[in-house]
Amino acid sequence: MKLTDIDTPAALIDEAHMAANIARLQERLSAQGVRLRPHVKTSKCIEVARRQQQAGARGITVSTLKEAEQFFAAGFSDILYAVCISPEKLDRALALRRRGCALTILVDSVAAAQAVVAKGQSERHAFEVMIEIDSDGHRSGVQPEDPGLIAIGKLLHEGGAVVKGVLTHAGSSYELDTPEALRKLAEQERALCVRAAERLRAAGVPCPEVSVGSTPTALSAQNLTGVTEVRAGVYVFFDLVMANVGVCTPDDVALSVLTTVIGHQPEKGWAIVDAGWMAMSRDRGTQRQKTDYGYGAVCDADGRLIDGLLVSGANQEHGIVSRRDGQGDASIVQRFPIGTRLRILPNHACATGAQFPSYRLVTPAGASREWPRFQGW
Repeated sequence: MKLTDIDTPAALIDEAHMAANIARLQERLSAQGVRLRPHVKTSKCIEVARRQQQAGARGITVSTLKEAEQFFAAGFSDILYAVCISPEKLDRALALRRRGCALTILVDSVAAAQAVVAKGQSERHAFEVMIEIDSDGHRSGVQPEDPGLIAIGKLLHEGGAVVKGVLTHAGSSYELDTPEALRKLAEQERALCVRAAERLRAAGVPCPEVSVGSTPTALSAQNLTGVTEVRAGVYVFFDLVMANVGVCTPDDVALSVLTTVIGHQPEKGWAIVDAGWMAMSRDRGTQRQKTDYGYGAVCDADGRLIDGLLVSGANQEHGIVSRRDGQGDASIVQRFPIGTRLRILPNHACATGAQFPSYRLVTPAGASREWPRFQGW
């Protein structure tokens, strides 16, 4: 199928850009002797994950049990569920493990560890567990020097669970935008997670794995001593937030939304397209960064960035294409007549992808084929 035959709005994956993005991080980490465990929450797509595995990735990271179930059914067995598990989800996790899935779960509190141990003992099953470490105050995890870390580790180990290791995610890296700051945070992420592992080992708790990662730190780390694996997700597509962070350029972004011009407001210098926030998502992550891209940056049908244009406003099914500087553009009607196809680069690839049931993979020759994705929990 050609782009002109696709109903809009539609989510497109540029095959060449995606392949380059996959190769870039895989080669970087392979050169440092560290495994890459991709976070598949970005694509939620079996075919995308297969491309990552074919390039050398080992195992996957998920953020929902539905992802774990879907990917396991498709043949992926080494799965890390990187969200601290709640007690009511342990039955579902156990069902996956009993079907042969090597599912690792996550905790960051004594209460959660107690629930895992109690369930494991009642079911005579040894869950494999990682302990989340807070390396930047971003969201979740136990501090590496907190006495509670040892209490969690001992509770799991002595209660019959398998302590696989420690895990951290320096999510505050999304707030940075200089190479120096990113390198500094990447080292902090590594050092604090390694320190947590050393404390557990010194207390007699096995801790074979040290798992770190976010796309910005994965692409910035200069030293991964003591780390066994790196997790990253959005690198596979990239997006405008990552461009502002500085780990890619808009030209590297592999995901876009194909849209059609459906009207104009000539006196305002607007073109109206059929991709509103239901297609682009409401994520305005670039609003707090050095370049605000509105609801997305505008490209021509071939994916070439059109300098100075963005989707400045969005309703449910309408997007407003206008100049970034807010000035009216009298030529916009002639430049983009009704029926013109454009591509919009997203602020946040995960959020935009989540608006669609499938992607259209676009090859360098311009043909496309459909790749399903899934939604929900």
